[in-house]
Amino acid sequence: MRQIKYVVFHCTGAPATQKVDVIIDYWKRVKGWSKVGYHHLIEADGTVHDLAPIFETTNGVAGYNSSSIHICYIGGDNWQDTRTPAQKAALSRLAKKYKLMFPSAKFCGHRDFSPDKNNNGKIDPSEYIKFCPAFEVSTWLKEIGL
Repeated sequence: MRQIKYVVFHCTGAPATQKVDVIIDYWKRVKGWSKVGYHHLIEADGTVHDLAPIFETTNGVAGYNSSSIHICYIGGDNWQDTRTPAQKAALSRLAKKYKLMFPSAKFCGHRDFSPDKNNNGKIDPSEYIKFCPAFEVSTWLKEIGL
């Protein structure tokens, strides 16, 4: 089993109507990836697609994939938090499951891997490489009791 150091949350940055097969095709055809981008992909209705077993590496955050689990909701168009109640419930279930499995893992958003360019000890919005997942993971974790 891989050592899991991170559980990373993502959004597709596109409309919530985006289809799973279109996303997977984009990774293969456009990005040239042989592996999927995330372990789990969540549709607007809360359906969770398990795209890869957690013991396999996916392509969520360059340089961190070997020690990460990646969870993505379809949406986040224009970098707005468009999570539906069903997506929030699915994200919460997965977060709680992985907190039990990997209690020492850091739970964060993709944007939290951006560099601290001004060296103030935090990642400011002006430093984000990506705005993904379009919500503040640390605040949300407190809301769901993690």
